[in-house]
Amino acid sequence: MLPKRFIYVLCGGLFCLVIFYLYDNILILDDFHTSYHHASQSYEQSSLEQPSVPLSEDSSFSISAKGYYIYVNLDIFTMYVYKDGEILKTYPVSGGGPSTPSPLGTWKIISKDTWGEGFGGAWLGFNVPWGKYGIHGTIYPWFIGKSNSSKGCIRMNNKDVAELYKLVPHGTAVTIIHKNKPFRILRNGDVGSDVLEVQKHLKELGYYTGYPDGIFGQGMTQAVKAFQRDYKLWESGTVTNETYWQITHAQKG
Repeated sequence: MLPKRFIYVLCGGLFCLVIFYLYDNILILDDFHTSYHHASQSYEQSSLEQPSVPLSEDSSFSISAKGYYIYVNLDIFTMYVYKDGEILKTYPVSGGGPSTPSPLGTWKIISKDTWGEGFGGAWLGFNVPWGKYGIHGTIYPWFIGKSNSSKGCIRMNNKDVAELYKLVPHGTAVTIIHKNKPFRILRNGDVGSDVLEVQKHLKELGYYTGYPDGIFGQGMTQAVKAFQRDYKLWESGTVTNETYWQITHAQKG
């Protein structure tokens, strides 16, 4: 018969595993998986209107002086809604976690829907080419304004996203920034703005011949390996911190 102490330790370990599983899986039920296999069919590559009114918190960026504009700063968990160049509303938000970051850059709202409780009753989808991302509510509001922990979507409190849903029309531009996001190692199968950035650098350097789409596929793996070979780096095909630095600082030949 097993000692009681051993049984207590075993039960405690099993309890910890259950808690970890619940945190890693249940808390993300209100988000899309960001695999490119679920990418929106309606991705638009049209350019956005040239912005003209500077944002007070970021002098390097500006917005359109006409209509609605959404600016999301994930460093401070805040969304700003502009109308005709002036701040109309501010909301607390949260974005993607370290391994599943939100799509950084400027996008358009191309879909709106009133979905179930898990999405807070409102969905505003973006034209991101590598997955289905958008703004929605959540049944886990305690992360809002405090932690970036989603699968990449922008989460809001349900009452706030209901208001936003009624406020902004299709075609509204959405800019997402996260200047202090943690670095993640990139490998085959990953998707995201960081993948897109590396693709653009590799294409400019002549290593990547595909279309930059934010999807780390076999073609990008071969491009990374070729770059690593030429720059005397470990030929792994993954973008480590060192490889990333070399790629982003390399001079076009």
